[in-house]
Amino acid sequence: MDDQRLLELMQGMSRSLTPGDLDHTLSRITHAAVEVLPQVEYASITVLHADGKLETVAPTDDVLWSIDATQYELQEGPCYEAAADTVHVVSPDLAHDRRFPRYAATADAAGLNAQAGIRLFDAPRSRGALNLYSPRVGAFADLGVLAALFQHQSAIAIDYAREIQNLRDAVRTRGMIGQAVGIVMERYHLTDDRAFAFLTRLSQHGNLKLRTIAEQLISTTNERQK
Repeated sequence: MDDQRLLELMQGMSRSLTPGDLDHTLSRITHAAVEVLPQVEYASITVLHADGKLETVAPTDDVLWSIDATQYELQEGPCYEAAADTVHVVSPDLAHDRRFPRYAATADAAGLNAQAGIRLFDAPRSRGALNLYSPRVGAFADLGVLAALFQHQSAIAIDYAREIQNLRDAVRTRGMIGQAVGIVMERYHLTDDRAFAFLTRLSQHGNLKLRTIAEQLISTTNERQK
């Protein structure tokens, strides 16, 4: 690939991977992969959760729900391995790839002959990988540099989306705690400081987060008012 073509692809990635909330960002990543990366027909993201559950996110085509699910069930295939074990997995010819003998039949039936898995993120509670699919035998054999660039751009967008999500969660939590303090003040005729201290004691005694205590109190109050 010449320098001009590489530059064009990098610029295309930057335009396509616009940060937003997390769901929007993950969807943009899979659609950008189809738009920008050569030979990619379909794309999805696999998320491996802390409890071991595997989940498909933002597929560009409905066919990928069953394709990804088969890899999870068999614990075999680039989709599974990129999320669970190996950082990058490339299979330019699935039908003759000895690593995936059981999954290859499913891929062939769907007309998918090449596949790649690219690790996107490693978080404390989850791990994610981008799945790339192509009907063309030999696709992704020279994905190397582009995969690294796409992974880097995607990671920046995901980190930004997580920051936004964390800020929204913090604002929501503060709002719920403030509402719970107001309920306690009204119910027990306490000042705001004493009402907050009351909720804190409940949190410590029950070994629950203050947010959880606030959610429970608000829910109970709403039920009583119905």
